[in-house]
Amino acid sequence: MNNLPLVAVLGLGAMGHAFAANLLKKGFTVRGWNRTRRKGEDLEAVGLTLFNTPQEAVRDADVIIAMLTNAAATEEVIIGKTGIVAHVKHGAVVVQMGTIGIASTEKLDKAIAKARADVVFVDAPVSGTKAPAENAQITVLAGGDRGRAAAVEPVFGAIARGTKWLGPVGAGSRMKLVVNAWLISMMQGMSESLFLAKTLGFSPDDFWAALEGGPLAAPYVKNKLEMIKSGDYTPQMQLSLALKDANLALDAAGADELPGLSVIEEFWQNAVDAGLGEQDLAVVYRYLSTKR
Repeated sequence: MNNLPLVAVLGLGAMGHAFAANLLKKGFTVRGWNRTRRKGEDLEAVGLTLFNTPQEAVRDADVIIAMLTNAAATEEVIIGKTGIVAHVKHGAVVVQMGTIGIASTEKLDKAIAKARADVVFVDAPVSGTKAPAENAQITVLAGGDRGRAAAVEPVFGAIARGTKWLGPVGAGSRMKLVVNAWLISMMQGMSESLFLAKTLGFSPDDFWAALEGGPLAAPYVKNKLEMIKSGDYTPQMQLSLALKDANLALDAAGADELPGLSVIEEFWQNAVDAGLGEQDLAVVYRYLSTKR
């Protein structure tokens, strides 16, 4: 008998699709919904049940994962006029896994608590992009009442290599902004260093050889160097979404200055305005090369 929780995944883009696929591989019963239905149709052959509305998808689900593009879409689907909150079963766990920022997370928490005190809300964005998600190698950054959210533990176990419970709701989103600020700064720094290497007569392989085996040889850098070498910027994380995260981090900092991130945000906005937003964030190297 399958005692695993029934899971609904709302949002079957790169990350949500990977979550659903890994849950199906581990024997979970999974329901799905996406605004563009075709994004989940390939999983129907391996057991996913697709629905035309999020309200239908969440009915009877023990755990509902929301992995949507931004705060506005997430709020609309969960707590909007036709949101899912009124349709979930008693005691269900609603897990918000996108990067939507602190204010939206707090708004969701308050609205769900007011509408349905029986429903458990967990704030759980992830560290990792498309390929790690497909291989269940992401890290979940969770905030919420772990004791009340026991049903989510096997779900996280199926889609991630580990979960960091960081505190109450909101802690996950706060840490995600910290992690993404680091990722964004690393990507810009790597791009500028590679640009300098090329100017001084070195190849991407020469650059990596100088790093390899030492403390600066991050696997993430290796992966992005390979992408830049190939010129194939098929997105693991779209530049436009990384820019969104940079803005969320700057908003969260409030009056505190983050001068480096502010400069990167402006540069990346220009790259998005130049039509590069749907490509991988490593495309900032190509954009940098056009500015010489």
